[in-house]
Amino acid sequence: MLFRCSKCGRTMPVTTAIPKCECGGLWDIDWEIPSFEESLIDTNIWGMFRYHNFMALDDNAWKDITLGEGFTPVIYLDNILYKMDYMMPTLSFKDRGAAVLISHCKSIGVKSVVQDSSGNAGCSVAAYSARAGINCTIYVPEGTPRNKINMITSYGAKVVTVEGDRDHCADICREAALKSDVYYATHVYNPFFYEGTKTYIYEVFEQLHRIPEHLVIPVGNGTLFLGCVYALEHLQKSSQIDHFPHIIAVQSEYCDPLFRAAEIGSNKPVSYSFLPTLAEGIAIGRPMRGKEILRLAYKHNVTFVHAPEGEIKKAKEYLANNGLYIEETTAANLAGFREYCRINGDVKDCLITLCGSGLKTAD
Repeated sequence: MLFRCSKCGRTMPVTTAIPKCECGGLWDIDWEIPSFEESLIDTNIWGMFRYHNFMALDDNAWKDITLGEGFTPVIYLDNILYKMDYMMPTLSFKDRGAAVLISHCKSIGVKSVVQDSSGNAGCSVAAYSARAGINCTIYVPEGTPRNKINMITSYGAKVVTVEGDRDHCADICREAALKSDVYYATHVYNPFFYEGTKTYIYEVFEQLHRIPEHLVIPVGNGTLFLGCVYALEHLQKSSQIDHFPHIIAVQSEYCDPLFRAAEIGSNKPVSYSFLPTLAEGIAIGRPMRGKEILRLAYKHNVTFVHAPEGEIKKAKEYLANNGLYIEETTAANLAGFREYCRINGDVKDCLITLCGSGLKTAD
């Protein structure tokens, strides 16, 4: 198992602490994944690591790191399926990726990590670092919800608040990582994170015995989107599904570099000035894996759609009135789906992810 540069093809042992290739390309994991077969699902495990045979894992360190994340319920509401992926140890889907990434860090002997986050990924990395006995510092942009900061510090992690937007926060964190000997445990650069997020699709397939025709997935940095596409490609290659589902990729109308790129057929995100949005979890102006997201979007006929800013609170209230208390970024998924239906007409057989709890953003 090796890291392979997504840009130049150079390889590097996965034990390296170098966050990206010297050419600027980001690492992918080069390994031979077995064909997906139900017989290889470890049914003795009630959680996402039941799919460990399909995940690039260094060893069995995950057995001491896992907090039982994954295998979240799928429910039916008003003719729409919802996967309740906020039912996780730190109340967001980011636990999928953090569990694998920090297990990798433990396997290769990492002692300290840094990461930049708008909140949810920071909570996840802090929690699993505490579980692994790894020192952790999380850089967050100003305006990050206080409840998320409190959760991060409760795990013993240090929080550094950075003035400016989410992209500037990432720049500052990367500079700090390069100037020190700590490991940059980023959910954007490090491909081990996607080994966790792809289990979302494996679970849906096992739970429903199929993949719905339409999948609504939020896209900021693309951590869930990329994991889902990798898993869907794996299922298709393994002859478990006979066609690729239609992915509806949601971006905030106030921060939509991928939506704008898709409008003009560009192979890279469109750069411009963005406005503050309630959907702060997907407010990424410069997605580092933007070219890969767009490549896969064009390959699989993904539709990008806006979550109208004025509809996010309405979507949150609707879900709360039906017993589902989620944060604004998650409500944007439903707002985006409604916008898609307004433009294209109603669709049948759709699954929407509910990826973050409202408890993390409540005043």
